[in-house]
Amino acid sequence: MAAGQVWSTSMEQFVIGFWGCYFGATVMMLAGSAFAFSCSLRRIAFNAAMVSLAAAFSVLAFLGALPIADAATLDRFLAAVASLVSALLIYFFFTTLGLLRQPETRRRLASALLALADVVVFSGWLMSPRQALMAGIGMACLMGMLALALSLRSAWQGERLGWLIVSGIFFMLVAIAGLGWIALDRAHVPWLVHAVSALAATTCLASISIVLWTRYSYGVELHEVMAQGPDYDPVTHMRSHGETGQMVDAAFMQHQNEPAPVGIIAVSIANFYALEKLHGRSAVNHALFVSAGRLRRVVPAHVEMGRLGDDGFLLLMPGSRDSGRLIRLARMVHACLSKSVVLNTRQDVGARGYRQTRWAAEVGVGVLRLSQADEHAAAAVAMAQGMSRTAWSYPGRLAWYDEKSGEIAELPVIAS
Repeated sequence: MAAGQVWSTSMEQFVIGFWGCYFGATVMMLAGSAFAFSCSLRRIAFNAAMVSLAAAFSVLAFLGALPIADAATLDRFLAAVASLVSALLIYFFFTTLGLLRQPETRRRLASALLALADVVVFSGWLMSPRQALMAGIGMACLMGMLALALSLRSAWQGERLGWLIVSGIFFMLVAIAGLGWIALDRAHVPWLVHAVSALAATTCLASISIVLWTRYSYGVELHEVMAQGPDYDPVTHMRSHGETGQMVDAAFMQHQNEPAPVGIIAVSIANFYALEKLHGRSAVNHALFVSAGRLRRVVPAHVEMGRLGDDGFLLLMPGSRDSGRLIRLARMVHACLSKSVVLNTRQDVGARGYRQTRWAAEVGVGVLRLSQADEHAAAAVAMAQGMSRTAWSYPGRLAWYDEKSGEIAELPVIAS
């Protein structure tokens, strides 16, 4: 008997340790949300605090920590908590997946989730308290499986945070199932259910924290970019104007020592001036930020990049013996940068869905391959930049310098 009591006590301490880990993670998430609020990212801070507090409250309720002595009242209250908190978490995951960019869509989904939760809560009064609790847990699991299916589809389609959100929803379902078991059979539930539920809830919270941190770091970076302007290096995470000149000089010095062709791609964006006049300098900074990020993703690692003026970028490909690769890269750059993007038109980047505009860059690309060692760096770059501006008038927006004929020609448009 004594040995059994010692075993029971040790298991209780073990369970308390697992749930203590979860609530410790909750406190850390709240501290992070307070820090985000101090950095003027109020929307992100509010989302983090709301999700963490709602999840922590539901865990406390299902563990029986609330001062509700009547079992029937507790079961009905837990049914309402399961319905409302699961609706809140599903709404958060849908928002993170980017499925709710339109304000009307957000309002419709919020109304639908709230109506579904209300139906489950009020229909529970037609059932016994235990049946009402089971209905609330069942609704939470069904909505979680729907969200899991949608997140899997988004992950397969290449959503940047898709698989992280899939893991968060999966562990949320595990935590819901475990907490439901604890609430339905509180006196006889195995300690292993507590351990698995606590670990799943902690992992789900960690996934949410990483997702929010990704959004937060993007917001902080974008806030600095929009405030400082194009001369601030984090705008593009590329070489600044002066460092770009040093990059060109180094490449041409190497070209003189080792006479291998140098490929130059100059990119100029025509409609930055119009964007600034319509929406202000912060919108231009956001457009530069997005364009540079896209450029880094599409350009191979051996190609060097830098800023070129206030409206363009410069790409250098040392040892460019194959002009076909240079042309293919130019086409990829043009296709990538020409895609439309939703720009923030005010510096409060945490306010999603407000003061935004869809914009597409008018890109001109100049392609130049130098095989002679006596070319001057400044003249070559100026020529490539002039070709990129000339390309604005071409249907395909790509200009190529033909060394044999000594003429600038348009690259023909090919099917993607």
